[in-house]
Amino acid sequence: MKLQDLDVIITAPPAPGWGGRYWILVKVTTDTGIVGWGECYASSVGPDAMTYVIQDLFQRYFLGENPENMERLFRRAYSSGFTQRPDLTVMGAFSGLEIACWDILGKDRDRPIYALIGGKMNDRLRAYTYLYPLPHHNLDAFWSSAEMAADCASVMVDKGYTAIKFDPAGPYTMRGGHMPSMRDISQSVAFCRAIRDAVGNRADLLFGTHGQFSTAGAIRLGTALESFSPLWFEEPIPPDNVREMAKIARRITTPIATGERLTTKAEFAEVLRQGAANILQPALGRAGGIWEMKKLAAIAEVHNAQIAPHLYAGPIEWAANIQFGISIPNCLLVESIETDFHYDLIKHSLKVEGGFIEAPTKSGLGIEVDEILARANPFTGTGLHLEMQDKPCDYETEKFLLKDRH
Repeated sequence: MKLQDLDVIITAPPAPGWGGRYWILVKVTTDTGIVGWGECYASSVGPDAMTYVIQDLFQRYFLGENPENMERLFRRAYSSGFTQRPDLTVMGAFSGLEIACWDILGKDRDRPIYALIGGKMNDRLRAYTYLYPLPHHNLDAFWSSAEMAADCASVMVDKGYTAIKFDPAGPYTMRGGHMPSMRDISQSVAFCRAIRDAVGNRADLLFGTHGQFSTAGAIRLGTALESFSPLWFEEPIPPDNVREMAKIARRITTPIATGERLTTKAEFAEVLRQGAANILQPALGRAGGIWEMKKLAAIAEVHNAQIAPHLYAGPIEWAANIQFGISIPNCLLVESIETDFHYDLIKHSLKVEGGFIEAPTKSGLGIEVDEILARANPFTGTGLHLEMQDKPCDYETEKFLLKDRH
């Protein structure tokens, strides 16, 4: 069996677009007619340029190769252009193609992917959800409203979720870490208090940030949140400074989680080596794929750390996260996005029920992709999947906002 054809589909989830502006789906076909699906998570270049990267990687290293040769495929891509070091764009392209290869192998053997990478360790996975606006919420007001967040949290917990994530702590700026304003801290405390009051001890609180703080600022904010006992404080500073993140981990009692912007075991291993986090959040469509993250899970075991696969992408990456999570002993949580488009794109072949995801039984990724739906929703914009704020934090305006709130 040899890899023969590649098709890249850029699909855009309908507004409001939970999961990003677009998803990069790859369809790989073998000379025996088996089709495998993968997803490349985000990228630092636009989707048209990323398509060329994926095609180049496929033609150089995957075309004509046996999809069983996962280790060889990884070493080829990882070493591409005399690099042999983590490269976010190349490994993002590789990850989607690698996931497709596993889908092919599972279908060829009529087994779920987890059966090929160690078997079923878990019968089900605990899911968590980000707090998205409910239909009756004002979309613009929601993100700064502790009351709306608490309302949403109650609904999600009533559905069975035992962990919920939110990130009210201010802007993400390209300038790197900043010191949170008192408004940022006060609003973060208000969110934690309102949500904890609403759900009691029925759910863990996952406090999200996106690398927006300085080291001192993260310690200041993290200390203010400790009384609410969050399960984690996510990526408190930019992810490129592991040593500084370790300082935060030593100063606050809340566990540090990080990883959505990291790629390969090399970057994650340094996080563990420095003691910067003990909850790792790989995005399988970026981090090197399923096999590379199986290696990471083993490394994490040695450090008594846990894995919580990240999802701000489409349902194909989600399916890969689930197959991976079912196979490892240290899977803490799996992120999920419950929208009609997510479910429709895989014809409801996977779902969250009562806050948990049962181990899939179908072959490969365990999903059926609605290719017609994917192609019927092309991306027509110009932005990237995610973008950071260009302007600096405006503390003067924030002071007036704080004054107005009181």
